Amino acid sequence: MGAYMSMPKGSNVPVPTTALRVELGWRSGPGVPDADASALLLVSGKVRSDGDFVFYNQPAHSSGAVRHEGKRDAGGQVTDALVVDLARVEPAIETVVLAASADGGTFGRVPGLYIRVLDAQQGTEVARFDSADATVETAFVLGEFYRRQGAWKFRAVGQGYSSGLEGLATDYGITVDEPQHAAPSAAIPPAPGTRVQGPPPPVAPPVTMPPPVAPPVTMPPPPMAPPPAPPAAPTAPVRLSKVTLTKEAPSVSLTKQGGTSGTMRVNLNWQVRKQFSGWGSKRGRAVAMHADLDLDLCALYELSDGRKGVVQALGNAFGALHQPPYIYLDGDDRTGAVTSGENLSINLDHKQSLRRILIFVTIYEGARSFADLHATVTLQPLGGAPVDFSLDECTVPSTVCALALITNNGGDLVVQREARYLVPERGVSPQRTVDHAYGWGMNWTPGRK
Repeated sequence: MGAYMSMPKGSNVPVPTTALRVELGWRSGPGVPDADASALLLVSGKVRSDGDFVFYNQPAHSSGAVRHEGKRDAGGQVTDALVVDLARVEPAIETVVLAASADGGTFGRVPGLYIRVLDAQQGTEVARFDSADATVETAFVLGEFYRRQGAWKFRAVGQGYSSGLEGLATDYGITVDEPQHAAPSAAIPPAPGTRVQGPPPPVAPPVTMPPPVAPPVTMPPPPMAPPPAPPAAPTAPVRLSKVTLTKEAPSVSLTKQGGTSGTMRVNLNWQVRKQFSGWGSKRGRAVAMHADLDLDLCALYELSDGRKGVVQALGNAFGALHQPPYIYLDGDDRTGAVTSGENLSINLDHKQSLRRILIFVTIYEGARSFADLHATVTLQPLGGAPVDFSLDECTVPSTVCALALITNNGGDLVVQREARYLVPERGVSPQRTVDHAYGWGMNWTPGRK
């Protein structure tokens, strides 16, 4: 498929009213900031509530019309994707703004920035806009879908902000929870007939009437003001923070990051670290070996009642989300794609039943060690900031890596980055190896997928 011609800024094209894939793309490299895709669903230029903002901390709209999928890095070409189903956009929504924010620098340092729209089923490109004039901006509106005479169109926008994702979000009416901006935000005028909380209105001084010469006339009471409209259900401000665990800062409390309930997804995404060339060479054959690479995401668990077990594809031990162990393996992926990938789900509504969880990854087939592979782990709580980290380069013949240890500390789940490559002894399984390293004390028998 040939490349789609880039649209001039301000131009528009019709798009099909079907499921579309929106990709924000750029080239990574030394000193290049990370970037994140987001979407805002607007009525008269503003969101109706903070729920109309879809981004890495709030990855799906309640209507199902917009979903944030996540990033892929293919040899230095990075994409962050949104799926937009225009047929499911609510009738009141007039515009879906497609934006990007830079993390760790300005868009002037992000080479090859573009946005493109693809038909999600056919894979064909229907629109593309390349941004080439960014300088000091840290947030960008790259494009937008908008209704016109019953149909949808895509417009190339290219408007930037120097105030980052926070400035972009607040400009469209989002309430952002950031400590450095604790000053009161601009007040929203009350709807007619509602009562505004504040100091009571001044009461007029009593008027002394002269004594009546006729029987007093009972006056009807003044009409009462209509009762105030019931207040909208309070919503927590949107949190824009992200957490990256490192050797220097290896742990984080999920409670402090807002991840206290609902389902937390654990995603494993990987790709070959080194690029090979020359199909006739040894390195060329290494590409074929990695083409069938199969990594398995697994979890050892210990419940508060002392029960222990493992969640893994091997032996079809996929677990369960709404009954013990409250951990579920979504599937077995062989591509490393973040859009599906290896995903574990943990039910934080039952965190009191969880004593500790060790998340680890094994090589099932396709490689003899983790050398030359790059993997990223992301923990995404339902209401909190995502926690992510990358694995260090593997320098030992390891087939199993302990990724993260989640421990219940008095009801607060603490995530500890492990990133620990283990080398099984001859005849010892990867599962038994990680069990021994962390003192789980389970009995193991051979199993197959």
